[in-house]
Amino acid sequence: MKKLLTSLALALAALAAGAQAPQVKTAAGVLEGTYESGIKVFKGVPFAQPPVGELRWKAPQPVKPWTGVREAKDFGPNPMQQNLFGDMNFGTKKMSEDCLYLNIWTPAKTMDEGLPVLIYFNGGGLMAGSGSEPRYAGESMARHGIISITANYREGIFGFFAHPELSKETGYKGSGNYGFLDQAAAIKWVKDNIAAFGGDPSRITIVGESAGSTSVSALMASPLCKGLFAQAMGSSASVIGFDKVATLDEAEKTGEETMKKMGCKSLAEMRALPADELLAKSAGTYMPKMYNIDGYFFTEQPAETYAAGRQAHVPLLVGWNSTEVPIASVLGNRPRTVAAVKEAITPRFGKDTDKVMEAYGLTTDDDVEGEPGAQLAGDMFVGFGTWKWADMHAKTGGQPVYRYLYCHPRPAMRDADLVPGLAGGVQKKTEENKDALTVTGAVHSADIEYAMGTLPTNRVYDWQPEDFTVSAIFQNYYLNFIKTGNPNGLGLPEWTPVNGKDVAPVMRIDVDSYEKADARLENTYRTVDSVVWK
Repeated sequence: MKKLLTSLALALAALAAGAQAPQVKTAAGVLEGTYESGIKVFKGVPFAQPPVGELRWKAPQPVKPWTGVREAKDFGPNPMQQNLFGDMNFGTKKMSEDCLYLNIWTPAKTMDEGLPVLIYFNGGGLMAGSGSEPRYAGESMARHGIISITANYREGIFGFFAHPELSKETGYKGSGNYGFLDQAAAIKWVKDNIAAFGGDPSRITIVGESAGSTSVSALMASPLCKGLFAQAMGSSASVIGFDKVATLDEAEKTGEETMKKMGCKSLAEMRALPADELLAKSAGTYMPKMYNIDGYFFTEQPAETYAAGRQAHVPLLVGWNSTEVPIASVLGNRPRTVAAVKEAITPRFGKDTDKVMEAYGLTTDDDVEGEPGAQLAGDMFVGFGTWKWADMHAKTGGQPVYRYLYCHPRPAMRDADLVPGLAGGVQKKTEENKDALTVTGAVHSADIEYAMGTLPTNRVYDWQPEDFTVSAIFQNYYLNFIKTGNPNGLGLPEWTPVNGKDVAPVMRIDVDSYEKADARLENTYRTVDSVVWK
């Protein structure tokens, strides 16, 4: 009986010890998180001072130390944003200009394991999104030995507003790009503090989708990020595409126009506006180019950086989806005909339009609604820019580049009253849109939950066994790459780097994944490249 009581007491003591909230000492102070089924989770961790008041439109400032224990059990507020995309839901309802927080899922037991680290930057056009979105949650990655992190950054007018008065305030005489500066600050915070969470600061991988992917390509090009991360992954977008990045002068002029449209007469007046009023006033008035060559985050055109091999020399895993957007994104209300396509894209390609259409195989009206039309639309949206990033880095980055095409379509939605949005979002069904956006491949943003192993967090779709099969394949590629810089591993189709090959081997990710070198596809991109960057 005595042995039984002793054993019971020890069991209760162990249970009590296991229930004790995890604590970590960072450079700024002690954080107390929570357990989620054995994973230690720290949410709402500040990586910079709140960018409010006089810190609005300034580079992120280091966190001020605190005394005692700071709770890190709830997500920090989402960045200020309009409700732009129907597929976004958040882990918190709070929204604030005070948004510079990150969230950490760590499987470490002793906190000295030296685990690889993943930092995810959300998509949303640099206008919306948050690290609190369940589709980016790090619990699944953590169960496979990865410390997984999401980090907020300033968006929209809060993150990318440039103005001559702001440029005068800085030592580098530039302005804008605050959202990118936030991301760089988040990576720097992780590098300086992640060892306390059981991570290896020399094994940080950054990743993002859409605007997050654009961010990763930008971070690779920025001199501020040299040595901050070891590997990179991107999905569906880059900072190198059809257009050059805005010059500081262009961005400042756009900022002046924005201020005028908002009815404000000075920077001081704009800084004095409450965050929600600034957000409301800026709706529909914002700059067409979100970032610029500010002389600090960017010191030259990113295309020049990659061409000269001045970007971060890290392994890169990059790709995009088979049907990023439907042809409607190119044609609008025009008929689905070859003539209409030519009319729509001539402003982009000019006298080379026929050459481009021939490269895509757009010769009959049937081609417009088929694969050629879908490929053209997707490439004009994000595909070509992502290809250009991969191609340039493979030539000058000195590290392996792995390229994929994600092909698996989502299953039907559980709610028959919903239909797809233009770029992977969701909207209510109406008579006008019920048939307009029918697509057969993988649309923009459809890959996120598959790659991150977070399908169960999204209840919009009626997931089937094959969806979990695809997720296991995609996530294991991610996991292997994060751990080793190489996506290959047991039970997966062999994936070859594109480096040094005229026709790039591309991993087509689907229920039956396989590698394919497609000369026609590669020639199409070379043709577009010769037109855009001649």
